Amino acid sequence: MQADASTLHAAVADDFAAVDRTILAQLESRVPLVQTIGQYIIQSGGKRLRPVLVLLAARALGYQGEQHVSLAALIEFMHTSTLLHDDVVDESSLRRGRSTANDTWGNAPSVLVGDFLYSRSFQMMVEVGSMEVMAILSAATCTIAEGEVLQLTNIGNADIDEAAYFETIHGKTAMLFEAAAHAGAVLAKEADAAITPAQVSALQNYGRYLGLAFQLIDDLLDYQGDAKTMGKNVGDDLAEGKPTLPLIRAMQVGSPAQASLVRGAIEKGGLEQLDEVLEVVRATGGLDYTRSRAQEMADNALVELEALPDNEFRASLERIALLSVGRQA
Repeated sequence: MQADASTLHAAVADDFAAVDRTILAQLESRVPLVQTIGQYIIQSGGKRLRPVLVLLAARALGYQGEQHVSLAALIEFMHTSTLLHDDVVDESSLRRGRSTANDTWGNAPSVLVGDFLYSRSFQMMVEVGSMEVMAILSAATCTIAEGEVLQLTNIGNADIDEAAYFETIHGKTAMLFEAAAHAGAVLAKEADAAITPAQVSALQNYGRYLGLAFQLIDDLLDYQGDAKTMGKNVGDDLAEGKPTLPLIRAMQVGSPAQASLVRGAIEKGGLEQLDEVLEVVRATGGLDYTRSRAQEMADNALVELEALPDNEFRASLERIALLSVGRQA
């Protein structure tokens, strides 16, 4: 996906440029450190997939207004605020190949700037002026927070099953993808009564499936990527004791000895047994299984797009779904 990231914006290139300008303008603050940290994390090289989903969803349904730009920018602020908070919670030192904000400025400034970005996103939400969009995004923030807490409470829990894992990744990752596509679709529907509820639901479902595929590949790459490509340290999830799908699958189908090894590594955390765990995950097909589930989610996302008009924006959404399972970072 990394090599093709620039093509993802092509259909909405002008809109995307406007989103960038809006983000920079909305980062302005009378407190210099707020602006410094905000710019650091916003400009750290992410693909901006969530705001792109807003733009493409709205345009795919024929939206011709301008509020989708503000909506896309505030979605990026919401995402960025969660990154700042996540890195503090996870005690991460590396993201996208750069030092995290908390590693550079400390935990307290990172948390507080995250709060600022979240608050600014709600200011911008009011300016968009859609009660339905506000309802979608305010509900999403609760689900995202619940997902993060759920993940935290499952640290070191080797008894988590696949259903509980999917519930967690829906909240912590897929929910914002879902909300981005859903909100973009609602904005278009409010401008054009001919757009059907089924089309809005299709884009909502597309976002959810795409987000699940994206997180599944993230969890896969933690066991087969490399730090230079990924921009984070290999084995970070294991070090934190996170029971992700490659490990859950290994415990499900592995021998008692293999399952016991993985269970112990999750419960203990750390990287002392990383090589042994990697061997078990590969031997039990944990990586292949995780990729197959990601492909399943991407295929589901593509099916949802069949409800949309056949245009360049839908084609871009299709390309994003395909690339989401082929990426290496």
